[in-house]
Amino acid sequence: MYGHVEKLAEEIKKGASAVEGVEVKLFQVPETLNEDVLGKMGAPSKSEVPTITANELAEADGILFGFPTRFGMMAAQFKAFMDSTGGLWRTQALSGKPAGIFYATGSQGGGQETTPLTAITQLVHHGMVFVPVGYTFGAGMFEMEQVKGGSPYGAGTFAGNGSRQPTELELGLAHHQGQYFAGIAKKLKGSSIDA
Repeated sequence: MYGHVEKLAEEIKKGASAVEGVEVKLFQVPETLNEDVLGKMGAPSKSEVPTITANELAEADGILFGFPTRFGMMAAQFKAFMDSTGGLWRTQALSGKPAGIFYATGSQGGGQETTPLTAITQLVHHGMVFVPVGYTFGAGMFEMEQVKGGSPYGAGTFAGNGSRQPTELELGLAHHQGQYFAGIAKKLKGSSIDA
């Protein structure tokens, strides 16, 4: 709503693009709220990032899903998009594809871990391979002197009332997640697994 997830996504894209031979595309899911409601919420205009359709997911070799949090879970807009992937689920078109998660929450207790935990169910039903960032970011994962979003599940930030922006540490984790994920996706694409 306020652009926090998009800022993380842009940094993830930079990290993933640093892996040789990896092509990265950014998309956003369709908005479900009307302009009047968004205006009352103080949401800025949507960016020029193209809107994805469910079937376009099947074209990707790997997918990092980013979304804001509402009450400790993915926002309804993203859930509605995932609900539209029933055809992909039926054919298991996403099965075996690597997937990761990143997110923004309104506060420190707003779902930095419950959001990815509840989102993993979407990946599981599609047979996707969850690729968490773990503690591969090193010392940044153990930083205690500053408020930071993110967890071993993926990059994260705190949006607050919309005025707080992702910190350099949060953006660093996002960049790392992109690079780490792209390396794994590239390895998986290069291997052949007989089912």
